[in-house]
Amino acid sequence: MNEELLIGLVSISDRASSGVYEDKGIPALREWFAGALASPWRLETRLIPDEQAVIEQTLIELCDVAGCHLVLTTGGTGPAPRDVTPEATLAVAHKLMPGFGEQMRQISLAFVPTAILSRQVGVIRGKSLILNLPGQPKSIRETLEGVRNADGSQRVPGIFAAVPYCLDLIGGPYVETHETVVKAFRPKSAVRPVS
Repeated sequence: MNEELLIGLVSISDRASSGVYEDKGIPALREWFAGALASPWRLETRLIPDEQAVIEQTLIELCDVAGCHLVLTTGGTGPAPRDVTPEATLAVAHKLMPGFGEQMRQISLAFVPTAILSRQVGVIRGKSLILNLPGQPKSIRETLEGVRNADGSQRVPGIFAAVPYCLDLIGGPYVETHETVVKAFRPKSAVRPVS
């Protein structure tokens, strides 16, 4: 029996957190995980304003107190003065995982030249992987799954293909995915037989 994957979802938006408009990041992620994960999982969700101290406190609480294995943020990664998600994420990090940010920008560049303005980062805090995702549901899906050609072949790999093995390496649960959505990649020596 696989240990349950605990995922923290943090939507960072001044306007959504104050009720000006409805948050779309958390519902989009909930829907994506429902289709992508073959292993048991559950969510801890937070909707907070673009305040660095609040973001840091929320990330620490989800990692250190709630025990989330994976924490995903949406919003606050651009160059605007109120966009402080990467600063907050880096402030609570124990290790940097620069490949995640590089790949997220690579995926987005397949669609828009302004992808280079994104400052998304990936870090590890203790036994938790924290990733900054874009705010738009379409971009969230593309970032996690990657981009496919018209024939269905992978054009640009999504970041989630590397997440299960990263979680293995930092002491998290063994996560399996539905390959029609995203295929988890592991070296042959790390693949467990299907039970």
